[in-house]
Amino acid sequence: MESRITCISCNQIFSVSPYARTEVWCPACRQLNILYPGVDGKFSTASSIGANHSKIRRKISGSSSHHLKIDTSLLPLASSSSQYLRKRAVLCGVSYKNCKHKLKGTVNDAMNMKHFLKRHFDFHTDQIRLLTEETDQLDLIPTKRNIEKALSWLVEDCQSGDSLVFFYSGHGLRQPDFDNDEIDGFDETICPVDFEKEGMIVDNYINDTIVRPLKAGVTLHAIVDACHSGTVLDLVHVYSRHRGQWEDNRPPSGVDKGTSGGLAICISACEDDQLASDTSAFESKMNGAMTFLLTDVVKSHLGITYGNLLDKIYNRIEKVNRQGCINKSRILRKLCKTTITQKPLLSSSEEFDLYKKQFRL
Repeated sequence: MESRITCISCNQIFSVSPYARTEVWCPACRQLNILYPGVDGKFSTASSIGANHSKIRRKISGSSSHHLKIDTSLLPLASSSSQYLRKRAVLCGVSYKNCKHKLKGTVNDAMNMKHFLKRHFDFHTDQIRLLTEETDQLDLIPTKRNIEKALSWLVEDCQSGDSLVFFYSGHGLRQPDFDNDEIDGFDETICPVDFEKEGMIVDNYINDTIVRPLKAGVTLHAIVDACHSGTVLDLVHVYSRHRGQWEDNRPPSGVDKGTSGGLAICISACEDDQLASDTSAFESKMNGAMTFLLTDVVKSHLGITYGNLLDKIYNRIEKVNRQGCINKSRILRKLCKTTITQKPLLSSSEEFDLYKKQFRL
């Protein structure tokens, strides 16, 4: 039986097949609508769910009965277990605040990414694990052990339809590769707050932990704002913007770096041999240049394709570097205090058309 749903953007009412997937596009405004199944087998959107709840509240408040009971189990809540757990995110902002190599903008990056996911991609607070040194919870400090546990949680029991996000802002380094699985001869790493004692987290481990387990229908996005982060997930396809094509990044050793049927996409702040920049993007606050530019572009262009997203990030960087600070907004004046030399990099477990596929988390 078809469902009649209301678009969350334009309030257009349209029909949805009972065999529809978990997301549909509004035929009027092209807004993506998340579908929530009800107990009667029909679908609802967040808009129609809210409308139904409002009607029920009005009926309750207007009733003369003081003992009216409503069976809330029959309401098609957006937080029903089958749908509410479809998204998960691990966000790491490592500032190394008690170390000589401390960073100023990484916690801001992680907090900004949390708000970005909640406001623009419907993530709920309890679907997000935020690891920073600003917490009193020992299991949420970005130590090596805690980051590794969080990565395991991210993909635990993943199933078709899940959308997973791994965000990291902190130091990134390189080390010699002795397994012959890197074309350039170096493994990329991320640095937990205790990396000087416990060691770094190597790209091989990251691939084994959050890429290899991805089942068919599961999508993982990694956004890594760190130096030397280009291929930090060891994904087998790297997009060359200069050549306008995907390039082969399969390891010379022949070891399998693919998923178990799912899709992994990584947007890195720079190429493997480059450094990433911090900037005072919002008044006195520091942010990673890539984190700020990515979130700023997406917020202004919801539904943007990966290709257009990369182009706009590159164009913003090139414009700042080329024209300097003359007649710029406050944000761009602060961005160009130093030249930004990094080139954000896109990699994936499978090739796709960058200018047709939309960026969605």
